[in-house]
Amino acid sequence: MVNESDVVEALKTVIDPEIGLDVINLGLVYELKIQDDVIYIKMTMTTPGCPLTAWILADAENKLRKIPGVKDVRIDLVWDPPWSVDRISEEARRLLGL
Repeated sequence: MVNESDVVEALKTVIDPEIGLDVINLGLVYELKIQDDVIYIKMTMTTPGCPLTAWILADAENKLRKIPGVKDVRIDLVWDPPWSVDRISEEARRLLGL
């Protein structure tokens, strides 16, 4: 059975190469659900014009599929609400000097 902590840990290895931080601490993941060992994620990018969107989404999907028991991964890219620096975790703020 897939659990949320395994999903979060996997997503913490998905790094936005432009910023150098993971998608969890950047606050890019808006929603995470697991149903019948299928992972459903709603996430965004720091900007709609992010040149690495496809790479980040593919990296997230590949890492999530490696979790034992995962049957499928569905990632929905959303732009509402728009991402802002307010979504960055306290840990990431320290690393960025914010």
